[in-house]
Amino acid sequence: PDAPQPTDDLGFSYRTRKGGEVELLHHGRLATTLRGAVALDFLAELESCTDAAAQQLMARLTGNYKRGNERTARNHPRNRR
Repeated sequence: PDAPQPTDDLGFSYRTRKGGEVELLHHGRLATTLRGAVALDFLAELESCTDAAAQQLMARLTGNYKRGNERTARNHPRNRR
């Protein structure tokens, strides 16, 4: 496998494996593995991404996206029931 490719900001990086798989890492720990068409689409989209956009893409693919905002918004006075 390739060495992890760091991208700045949210702590995500990725590494490609010889079978075409892509491992997404969060702070150096495996978060998810992409295979097949999803892995190819991810690598193609990364080509045209800035570092910040790449971080957001990896966050969405791992499901670690906008964590905590929902709880904060739910407790806001305008959203209380």
